[in-house]
Order: sequence, then C-alpha cells, then structure tokens
Amino acid sequence: MQVVYQRCAGLDVHKKSGVACVLVSQEDGSVHDEVRTFGTMTADVATLSTWLREQQVECVAMESTGVFWWPVFNILEEDGHAVVLVNPPHMKAVPGHKTDVADSTWLADLLRHGLLAASFIPPTAIRELRALLRYRKTLIGERAQEINRLQKVLEGANIKLAAVAPDILGVSGRQMIEALATGEEDPEILAELARGRMRAKLDLLRRALEGRVKLHHRVLIRSILQHTSFLEEALAPLDQEVERCLAPFQAQMTLLQSIPGVSRTAAATLSAEIGVDMSRFASAKHLASWAGICPGNRQSGGTRHNAKTTNGNVWLRGVLGEIAWGASHTKERAFGARFRRSARRQNKYKAVVAVMHHVLIVVYCVLREQTPYRERGPEYYAPQDAQRKMPAHVRYLEELGYTVTRTPKEAA
Repeated sequence: MQVVYQRCAGLDVHKKSGVACVLVSQEDGSVHDEVRTFGTMTADVATLSTWLREQQVECVAMESTGVFWWPVFNILEEDGHAVVLVNPPHMKAVPGHKTDVADSTWLADLLRHGLLAASFIPPTAIRELRALLRYRKTLIGERAQEINRLQKVLEGANIKLAAVAPDILGVSGRQMIEALATGEEDPEILAELARGRMRAKLDLLRRALEGRVKLHHRVLIRSILQHTSFLEEALAPLDQEVERCLAPFQAQMTLLQSIPGVSRTAAATLSAEIGVDMSRFASAKHLASWAGICPGNRQSGGTRHNAKTTNGNVWLRGVLGEIAWGASHTKERAFGARFRRSARRQNKYKAVVAVMHHVLIVVYCVLREQTPYRERGPEYYAPQDAQRKMPAHVRYLEELGYTVTRTPKEAA
C-alpha cells in the first residue's frame, strides 16, 4: 500500500490524558514507532507539540471525541502543525483489541497510508462567531421555554391572557403579569394597564384576567419573570460581540441577505456554520451531503430504496428550516413554486426539506460566485411544456377508465 506520510502521528485524546504514537518510515522499508502518554493541560500539550516538532512529524491525526480534542487542537494549530480531525465511525479498528495505545497506533497507520478523510474545521474567526451564535440561539430557546412555563402557570390560575394578547410578555402583558405577581386581582385595574391596540380589547381583557391566583402562582410568576429578564439582558452583550466578529464578513452578509427569507441573523448563522470560503467543499452536492440535507444511499440488489436524510449539522438544519418555511409561503418566488410542486406529490414536510436543499445550493452558489441572488420567478419550477405534461394527464384519465385521443387544437 502506498505510503503518503513518511513521518506522522496519531493521537488518542481523553479528558485527563492521551496517547501519541509517532510512525517513522526507515530506509529499508520498515517502520519505527514511538509511543508516549501525555496530559491534557495546556503545559502538557505544549510539551507534546515540542516533541512532535522534534520528531519532524508531517501530519497529526486525532479523533473528534466530544469536546476533549479542543484543547489539543488549539495548541497544535497555534504551533503550526498540520492536524487532521477524524470522525470516529470512519476509523473503527478490529473489535476485541481496543486499548489507548492500539487506537493511537491504528490512527497513525491509517494516516500514514492516506486512508483518513479530514473533517471540516473552519478558520478561527468563523469558529469564534459560531460559538457566540450557538450560545445566543440557546439563550433564545431558554427564553421561549420560560414563556411557555409562564403561560402554563397562568392557565393553572384561570388567567386566559394568552387567548387575548398575541404576546403575553409585550408591553401590556408584562405590566399585567407583574401586577398579578405583586398581589393585584381586580380585573378592572389589571385591564386598564393595557397600552396601544390592546385597549380595543378591554372587555375581553376583563374577562380573561378574572382568575384564581394563589400564593404559589405568584411565586412562580415572579421567578419566571426574573429569569426571563436575566436572559434578555444577557443577549445584549452577545449581540455586540457578534457584530464585532461579523465586521470582516460584511460583503458576504450582504450577498446572503439578497436571498429571499434570509435575515441578518440567518445570514450570520449561515456564515458561522459553513464559513464563507466555498472552496472547502468540492461542489454544492458535497455541501448538501455534509449538512445532512439530502437523502441517504440505500441500495440493495440493484434497486434504490427510499432513504431518510443523513445526520448532519443540526444548527445549520435549524436555520435552513426557518428560511425555507418563510420563503416557501411566497407567491412570486421560485422557492414558493418549488414548495407547492413538491407538496402536491409528497407532503408539506418533505417539501420543506426540498426547499431547504434548494436554499443551501443557492447559498453555495452566491458565496462561490460572489454575486447576489437572481430571482428566477415561479415559472422556473412550473414549465408550460405540453409534451412534458401530456403523458401524466393521459395516464390519469386512462386510470379513470377513459380512452384518450390526443388531437392538437389547430387540427381540430
């Protein structure tokens, strides 16, 4: 088997320690191996990096085991080592002989012969942006959970505010709920706290705010309001830091926002999850496969069967779903036409996935070509080609029991 790296290393990294195996090809064709155990503290990893440089290692391979590979990868990347991060299922060794030394040796041997596929690791600036946006998404999700809990408490207290107010934590709703938490129970007084358009619903508000609020309800309401305020305050510095990290990518942000359904937050998330350099992916199909927005391969006996979408980047799938759902409800857009065409043949959920795939392909092309999105219109997915449509309609009528004779209109 061809040897790709004459000097390479495999790292089996764990929480507190790891094992490094260096393979060096000799002139007579044999291989010399040296194994060392190292700690995962910063000083220990720095010592490992120095040892790898002394061994003149060309490339280092390591598994992506949880988050334990992060500290090792950070130091090796800073010191200029070529690091290949590997998906664990791609390098499973022979079962029954699994030790830390065996894993590191097997990893180094696979790397030596070029049998490992490197995982996609974006540049440092993109990784920083990704960490901020993922945490921001988590905080927004926690705030939504707290609002749902608050609505549950209000329902338990016979307060039907959610049936009248579109947002129970809007300006009017928050004042009413804060008054409830302090002990106010008079529906007339609570309803008078309404502001703006909510004052047109005073009669409904009086009926909705007549409840049975007890002491434990008020304790829960106060706790939920405090936690919600804390989450809202935590978002402000995050947004400022995100804007700072986005400064070098303003051109790409403008291009992405030219796509229907892509807001500034969605454009930032797309940039953080796939980067802005599309040369990392061989084609748009490779990007769709990496993201898990395409069917899996399931073939047996020469027959291809239906297969679910593959496992991919859940954060990217989430933002693509939001974009696709908004863009699919447009009338004069190609995304909407694609959704309606797929929904007729399958169902709306599979149609949304089809639009997600379409959106991702557009994102790839926009970033690769560095040109804004050009709308093709709904006619792009609804061609008026009679020769293409005729067989399907004829077959449908024949299934209903009719004999179809096709006569052109001019001849008739």
